[in-house]
Amino acid sequence: STSIKVMFTLYCVGMDCCVIPLRHGGLSLVQTTDFFYPLVEDPYMMGRIACANVLSDLYAMGITECDNMLMLLSVSQKMNEKDRERVMPLMIRGFRDAAEEGGTSVTGGQTVINPWIIVGGVASVVCQPNEFIMPDGAVPGDVLVLTKPLGTQVAVNAHQWLDQPERWNKIKLVVTKEEVKEAYQEAMFSMATLNRTAASLMHKFQAHAATDVTGFGLLGHANNLAAQQQNEVAFVIHNLPIIAKMAAISKACGNLFNLIQGTSAETSGGLLVCLPREQAAKFCSEMKSQTSGAGGQGMMGGAWIIGIVEKGDRHARIIDKPRIIEVPPRGSQAANQDNNSTSPALSPNLS
Repeated sequence: STSIKVMFTLYCVGMDCCVIPLRHGGLSLVQTTDFFYPLVEDPYMMGRIACANVLSDLYAMGITECDNMLMLLSVSQKMNEKDRERVMPLMIRGFRDAAEEGGTSVTGGQTVINPWIIVGGVASVVCQPNEFIMPDGAVPGDVLVLTKPLGTQVAVNAHQWLDQPERWNKIKLVVTKEEVKEAYQEAMFSMATLNRTAASLMHKFQAHAATDVTGFGLLGHANNLAAQQQNEVAFVIHNLPIIAKMAAISKACGNLFNLIQGTSAETSGGLLVCLPREQAAKFCSEMKSQTSGAGGQGMMGGAWIIGIVEKGDRHARIIDKPRIIEVPPRGSQAANQDNNSTSPALSPNLS
């Protein structure tokens, strides 16, 4: 999401993809690349997460098809040969399986030896103009929708702290070990979930702009998106859907994560979508019906109305006391009881 987008003769830094008009009339090459370091223990799931993260840049522009992917893989020189032969094929298989789920394939890439493991890739597609939505059309009165819960970084870190008594002692009063394990599993499956359904629904419900929420956190990416708008608008965020207990952990850790402030990094997060007010609730409802329990890979299902677009100076802000929506991990007792995670209608403070 920090790649450069080329928009005809206009160059905009900070958006999701490059869009390059081709010599052949009416077609554009849309391309993106992304990579990062492993953050979960399962190498297969790490491969899936890496692929989902790359494809998410295309999905943020409403593109649902990808013509080709390349994989970038750096093997750590600190790993012995036995570990390399066990771990790297699993990462590659996870990446390829996620690509196949997205209707595309991995045709090549590059593997190198490096001090650190790095995994990522490149996604490319040739599009007609009606296949992508430029992220610059938000208007006052639009509603902001988020398609995955926040808190992945907090969940991953909290899981690592289970074996670090000094760290665990800081949070053990607000969360149980079982809740941390459930949150970690939820974060892992959420990060591995493709944003393809949301990309498709962007067209159906006339989305005006979108971006994916990753390393800069919700507020960072909301600010990037607001800055690209043609109209003088501002994004105001009232609601924060967060994996259950992660807000409490963040608070217990002081300013370590800044989750409630919107700057906690996410990996392979959801799409932040600007929708016409009359379409937002229908978008959320259809997201829930299409993603709940999909193959065991989808998150618990749905999307959340989190804010509004108003006249302003092309910036985003979170109100002083946002409403925290606790999203229970799949399989938990709370998840089995809660069928109201998504926003069926605009909440009163968004009226």
